[in-house]
This record gives sequence, structure tokens and C-alpha cells, in this order.
Amino acid sequence: MAISDVKEYTHLTEEEVEQLGRELDAIRKDIEESRGADDAAYINRMIKIQRGLAVAGRLTLLLGVHDKRTRGPAAAVGATLLGLHKILENMEIGHNVMHGQWDWMNDPEIHSSTWEWDTAQPAEQWKHSHNYIHHQFTNVLGYDNDIGYGILRMAREQRWHPVYIGQPVYNALLASLFQWGVALHDLDLERIRKGEKDPKEMKRQLRQIGRKGRNQILKDYVVYPALAGRQWKTVLAANATSNLMRNLWAYVIIFCGHFPDGALHFTEEELEDETRAEWYLRQMLGSANFKGGKLLHVMSGNLGFQIEHHLFPDLPSNRYAEISVKVRALCEKYDIPYTTGPLHQQYGQALRTIIKLSVPNGWTSSDQPEPPGPVAARRRKSDSERPSRMPELGKWSRGKSTERQAS
Repeated sequence: MAISDVKEYTHLTEEEVEQLGRELDAIRKDIEESRGADDAAYINRMIKIQRGLAVAGRLTLLLGVHDKRTRGPAAAVGATLLGLHKILENMEIGHNVMHGQWDWMNDPEIHSSTWEWDTAQPAEQWKHSHNYIHHQFTNVLGYDNDIGYGILRMAREQRWHPVYIGQPVYNALLASLFQWGVALHDLDLERIRKGEKDPKEMKRQLRQIGRKGRNQILKDYVVYPALAGRQWKTVLAANATSNLMRNLWAYVIIFCGHFPDGALHFTEEELEDETRAEWYLRQMLGSANFKGGKLLHVMSGNLGFQIEHHLFPDLPSNRYAEISVKVRALCEKYDIPYTTGPLHQQYGQALRTIIKLSVPNGWTSSDQPEPPGPVAARRRKSDSERPSRMPELGKWSRGKSTERQAS
């Protein structure tokens, strides 16, 4: 069910919602005022570990594949080290740096305006499609392109079409090739298909994606394999395996954040005159956490605290565990659902939704009331039609990915 009024859904009065907003603002202020040397040491340590994994993986492959006795183990170890390097760089470092979580350090090397991550999508396009569109309009049908990534039907409000019968297959392909699916994400294929995309902007983005994708392919599938000489096939296979590791892991973590049971969708009516406090409330209702140990949270970019991340996307990720205690207390105080569970449970629920929504609504049951109406009439919005963004969501600029854009 898509929600059109979060206050009514949660049975909170307008004053109660605004009071909740003030208490969340107080949490933000406390973290902002307490950021310091320990936080800076954390992100610098993560970057050193990530780069160490990259060097260890490359050396293991280049030096260990020439002897028949060590070739197999070296390929397996090298691929694993490189996979861990890519996961750590994408999830805990790149994603969070580009949110502006470490901009307060004023370190030009760890700044949202200068970081370019190790994946196929250009940082500039990621910051637009993710920081602005997804975080501003989280789970709002017709606004948030992350609902199904343009190829999956993820809400019962979306009109069914026979093409969705193949959804389990599309889902498997998206998971395996996730970095390339994300690379095309900001193009907004739906608007291109409907002829609503500015041709000049589309060409500019395609050129940018082409350059970034070319560099990724050359690095992983040409240059490093060539350095291995006769064993180039072994190194190429190991590099492909490391990319597959990263793709599958990133896909699972991201899908666990917004598609388990309890993570709600919203209609565009919810955006009408939405206050900051109501935006907070929508983030709490539209996001889902998963449980796990410290290592799991680090390797997932601390997105096991997805609720906290959506409330405070520009606060340091290493503080989300601390923030979660306070947020959960507020949920109990205001009787707001706090959706969480083990990782396997959260992904299992998301996968079940993907399979159920591959067929018409009438073929499957729903434990929620039927949606108020189809989304077919809700045209995908352009930036000019969307409300202005919140400054906490991070900076982005068109065509000037290294330029610091004022809030």
C-alpha cells in the first residue's frame, strides 16, 4: 500500500510530528558538535585498509599465478582480496564520502566534490540520482527511480504488464551486473523511452558513462591481465570474480534497505507542503535495517542502519550504531514501526516481493489494503518539476563533478 499521508497513517498529530522532528534535529546537532579526531581516524583507517587489500590482491595475482602449484590458490585469494577491496571502497568509503559525511574535515582527498569511486557510474551522476532523487523522494512512486531501478515492478500500485513475468530473471541479471545497472541509472530510461529526456543531456551523460566504463574495463580486463603475461586469463577471471562479488553484495545490501516487509511506499500527495519533520517521518517509514556484527556493518557501508542513514545521510557512518539507539527509543515513544531483522530475512522478504509482483495482483495475496489507484497516470518527474533539495543530502553539479556546489 502506498501512503498519501504519513501523519494519518501513524495516528500522530501535527504537533507530535513536529516535536519528533525537533528531537531528531537535536540528535543531529549532538553528532555534528561531537565530530572530531576519532571520526577522522576511522575514515583514514578504512581507506588504508581498502588500499592495502587492493595492493595485496594485485600482488597475489601477479606473483602467484605463474607456478602451477600456487596458481589456483593465488587466483582464489587474489580475487577475494580484490572483491573485499571493491566492496569496502564502494560501500563504506565511496558511497559515504560522496554523501558529504567527511566534508567537515576539509580534506580535499576525502571530499564529496573530488571522490571518484571504483565502479562504472560517474560520481557526478551517482550524487544526482542517489543523494538528491532517492534521498529526497525516498520510496515516492513516480519520483524515486530506485523503486525497481526502471526494470523491476516493486509496488502493487505499478500497473502489471506481461513483460514482468520475466522479473526473476531480470533481477538475477541486475544483481550480477549491478555496477552497470547503476551506471545507467541516472539516464532515467523511462523518460528516454517516453521521449522526455533532453537529448543534449542524454548524450553528455552517455559520453561520461562511456569514459568511466571504458576505464573500468581497461583496468580490470586489459591492463592487469596483460601484466600477468601468459597467465592473463587467470588474472582476468579473478578480476571478473571480484567484480561479481562486489555486484552481488552491493545489490543485496541496497535491496534490504527499502523492500523488506514494513518498508512503505508513498504517493506524490505526501510531498505536498511536506515539512522537514514529515520528511524525517517518511524516511523512518520507508527504510529498513538489518542486524549484524561490527564487521558486517562496516562491509555494508553501515547501511544495516538504513533508517539512520536516511535520517542523517551526511553524518559519519561510524556513528550510526550510536544514533540507532536514540532513534529506536523515539520510535517506541511515538509508536512508530522500526523495521529490522537478520540480513537473510530482510533479503528473503525483498526477493519474495520481486517474485510475487512478477504476476498480476489478483494472482497473489496481500496483507495490506489494495492501493488507492494505479501509478500509470503518475508521470516520472524531471528535476524542474521536483521540489528543491535539502542541503543535508549532499552536493552535486551537472557537468562539473569536481566543482563544489553551494547549498
